[in-house]
Amino acid sequence: MILHISQVLNAAQVGDMTRALSNAGWTDGRITAGHQSSRAKDNLQLPESDPIAREQSAAVCAALDRNALFFSSALPRRIFPPLFNRYRTGHGFGNHVDNAVRYDQSGNAVRTDLSATLFLSAPESYDGGELVIGGGSGVQRVKLPAGDLLLYPATSVHRVEPVTRGERLAAFFWVQSLIRDEGERQLLFDLDVAIQRLNQDIAGHPAMVELTGVYHNLLRRWTEL
Repeated sequence: MILHISQVLNAAQVGDMTRALSNAGWTDGRITAGHQSSRAKDNLQLPESDPIAREQSAAVCAALDRNALFFSSALPRRIFPPLFNRYRTGHGFGNHVDNAVRYDQSGNAVRTDLSATLFLSAPESYDGGELVIGGGSGVQRVKLPAGDLLLYPATSVHRVEPVTRGERLAAFFWVQSLIRDEGERQLLFDLDVAIQRLNQDIAGHPAMVELTGVYHNLLRRWTEL
């Protein structure tokens, strides 16, 4: 599943975040890269220990907590604390696959079922910088409005095209889902969306209780805690 989630942050929140990040201590982005991806990665990144990074990471997590579509699609068990990267002119990140397991600063392991990019720069403010994702449905090239999030399988081969003008600023993170299997997670999401639509059209219909029961029984069957 590749899902565009609009307005995780509103314009005011994006403005506050980008102003705060402009004063942070940016370093070589290869600090979080594995052996394979370090050879393809050329960008700037904030260390996890940076106070501004920690503050803004918490702000992203708070926004995710308020977003029903993110919860319904990802069914998060754990979220690796959001990190921040910066691509200036000439920067890019070649084809790579994200590490299967990440460890946060407390040593907690997060299985990376899903990858997420939260765009913080307006698309018209830079050229290049598209997130390119390969998969069974073909290659997708993504460049979203500031404040919008892209959620996609961490198993996919993906890259960030070189920036040729301006600057691309983003937050990125990984999600360990309650549902490990991508197909099962997709079925639950589709069922949840259908239930919500039916509830809007025919609120109070007795079948809604039965359908909701099916959803939760499947969730109970497939959940890993």
